[in-house]
Amino acid sequence: GEEHYNCISALHKSMRGSDENASLYWLARMLEGGEDPLYVARRLVRFASEDIGLADPLALTQAVAAYQGCHFIGMPECEVILAQCVVYFARAPKSIEVYRAYGNVKECLRMHTGPLPPVPLHLRNAPTRLMKSLGYGKGYKYNPMYKEPVEQDYLPEELKGTDFFKAQKT
Repeated sequence: GEEHYNCISALHKSMRGSDENASLYWLARMLEGGEDPLYVARRLVRFASEDIGLADPLALTQAVAAYQGCHFIGMPECEVILAQCVVYFARAPKSIEVYRAYGNVKECLRMHTGPLPPVPLHLRNAPTRLMKSLGYGKGYKYNPMYKEPVEQDYLPEELKGTDFFKAQKT
């Protein structure tokens, strides 16, 4: 019932608050109470990107490995895998930079009126002669071929200069 959601909330908030002892407590309370370890592991995968993000990009790898380990061996053996992941996450630095930036992109899309801007021609794939003759892919600079940074626009003209990482939500 409700306690299921209360406990997962407490686990998330304990890891977010870098309290490894409380994180282990809430994990154990869930597992010892019969919670599906794969449910906990799925929530850890989300937490890795939502709360830790680029502050420690290996957190996502840890979470996916924990999920796979739980899937392979099940309870009770997988409890230590989840415990390791939970402590890793509690100790990890936190960043919501990507989470916020993606939220800003979604807000931009929701607030847009009219048809969405087309993909710029130079970014379009041109697998046929017709597409090439229409200008698809024309002027695209393949970055790995250049020693210096490439000056090239990747957003539609209407969004030129937009920085979703600096945009503030209202």
